[in-house]
Amino acid sequence: MNYAAIKNCDIANGPGVRVSLFVSGCTRHCKDCFNREAWDFQYGEPFTQETIDRILTYLAPDYIKGLTVLGGEPFEPQNQPGVLELLRQVRARYPEKSIWAFSGYTLDGHILAKRLGPWEVTRELLSCLDVLVDGPFMAEEKDLSLRFRGSRNQRLIDMKKTLATGEITLWTDWQSGEETR
Repeated sequence: MNYAAIKNCDIANGPGVRVSLFVSGCTRHCKDCFNREAWDFQYGEPFTQETIDRILTYLAPDYIKGLTVLGGEPFEPQNQPGVLELLRQVRARYPEKSIWAFSGYTLDGHILAKRLGPWEVTRELLSCLDVLVDGPFMAEEKDLSLRFRGSRNQRLIDMKKTLATGEITLWTDWQSGEETR
């Protein structure tokens, strides 16, 4: 796996100040994608244990609330093993920090259909997440008033509750108490 960028102080891709990893590689090629250069699986730098160590260091300060993984596409089969190893290490070192992922795939339409590589990898990856923002960006659904996503078709899914109940449960913003649909 390669990665396109690491932001060590991101406030746009989840609550609080976060570290964001932009993976390289995406076969979806969504119209109006903001990160087309990251479609190429060879774009950017190789993702190694040194990269993970750097992200773990960036996550250390108390003011960093969590990690967000986006892309490219984190759920591409060839990206899942690298993303999963990162999430395992983040969970082990910083269990109190939240982990978010953005995917152009939908949870119920693509991911849970078990078509994105070995299911045991995908399942564990999902279990590491607090929130999955799913669905492609769609210009015709664009809404700049939405928190943490660009178009109305995208959902913020509370993965812990969703996996526990088997029903898609939308994330509730703990600050406002409102569901963020």
